[in-house]
Amino acid sequence: MPRRGLNAEAVVDAALAIVDEQGPQALTLATVASRVGVATPSLYQHIAGLAQLRARVATRVLAEMTAVATEAVVGRSGDDAVATLMRRMREYAVAHPSRYAAVPADPMHDPALAEAAEKFLRVFLAVLRGYDLSGPAAVHATRCLRVIVYGFAAIESAGGFGLAEDPADTYEQLIEMYLASLH
Repeated sequence: MPRRGLNAEAVVDAALAIVDEQGPQALTLATVASRVGVATPSLYQHIAGLAQLRARVATRVLAEMTAVATEAVVGRSGDDAVATLMRRMREYAVAHPSRYAAVPADPMHDPALAEAAEKFLRVFLAVLRGYDLSGPAAVHATRCLRVIVYGFAAIESAGGFGLAEDPADTYEQLIEMYLASLH
């Protein structure tokens, strides 16, 4: 008999809690089952297996990041939109490094994640349209933006900026450099 109140969303919630606490590598069906108080085979009433659970976690994270990105740019344009987007995405990645790491490097080519990844990408492409970028130029500009945000946040989250200078100042310099490249 299924545990009352347990459903696929509750299983994903438990999985996200594990990812937040222990990192994406700790996500197993056994850890989730233990978290929700059921035997591992009982999870199959709600999810098809670990691959589907990881995909649902990544989909939820992509949806969160899309919401953060969208909120950052609504009512903004040009350099203000890009800079605010970059700051908010860094904040998200630093606040949730394990969630950020739970999204595969290329979610666009995973059928289970493609729709959520496309929604996330559209926010970036919409902001970059203000610079008359389209096609390959927009793709390259988006990749550069992603490298700056993710690379900086990954190093920062791992404690890689041990010198006295404030990493926020460095990040602002990166934003300025990126904006200059768009003009």
